[in-house]
Amino acid sequence: MTMTIRQVGPCFAGEVSGIDLTEPLSPQDAAAVHAGMDEYAVLIFRDQQLDDDQQMAFTVALGPIEHASSNSLRAVSEFRIPETFADVSNLDKDQIPFARDDRRRLFAIGNRLWHSDSSFKTTPAKYSILNARSIPSKGGNTEFADMRAAYDALDDETKAAVEGLVCEHSQIFSRQQLGFTDFTDEERERFAPVRQTLVRTHPVTGRTSLYLASHAGSIVGWPVPEARAFLRDLIEHATQREFVHKHEWSVGDLVMWDNRQTMHRARPFPAEEPRDMRRTTLAGDGPTVEQAAA
Repeated sequence: MTMTIRQVGPCFAGEVSGIDLTEPLSPQDAAAVHAGMDEYAVLIFRDQQLDDDQQMAFTVALGPIEHASSNSLRAVSEFRIPETFADVSNLDKDQIPFARDDRRRLFAIGNRLWHSDSSFKTTPAKYSILNARSIPSKGGNTEFADMRAAYDALDDETKAAVEGLVCEHSQIFSRQQLGFTDFTDEERERFAPVRQTLVRTHPVTGRTSLYLASHAGSIVGWPVPEARAFLRDLIEHATQREFVHKHEWSVGDLVMWDNRQTMHRARPFPAEEPRDMRRTTLAGDGPTVEQAAA
């Protein structure tokens, strides 16, 4: 059976058919997935009833992984899935939803802000691959924004203004926007700001994208209030409806997205209901500032 992709978003995002991700990924199918990501930036695979080993096998067939377990406030003793995964569920190690005032839950509410995964790391993530194991009765959708289309729609003056700018990204900044300031000294050190370019060029297609996230709290060389107002305006521009696709989850869905070309955010759902989402992540190509300099 041949893999095919049908566009489902307004200007990006494709739904894939003709492939079973529980089976080993052939080199031909891996190449087709990469080509689909280059074109659509978000790929949706329906009804893929994967276990952890199968999801990881699919991921490593596409490239080297990023170890994402350090992105949350879970202690090692609180892990409920392999540490090579990012646990973006609302469940503790006993599979019980976090209490409403649990700091781990409050920290994770930051995922409801528009962001790009691991932009707060010196080498940010390439692909994120999220599989739904259980979903709440309502809500919990994920929205994606096409940062290529957003860049293309900028006027010439703004394109000139963003060229060459470098931002500082940190999870501390994104969480502070929501009033979360409960960080330990170790966490403040772990989430120290890193620098990322504001504009990226895709290494295969050559398309230009804005590289934005709620983690971006400053622009190097700019006064902070001016930088934050400018970044807020860019995010508002980039998340207009014509650039956004909403994914409504079903159990078994696997959705992958290119963090170099998109932003995304999770939407609210009932706090007392389980939402078991497991993410594997492909490592990025290198520090964006070094790539821009090269």
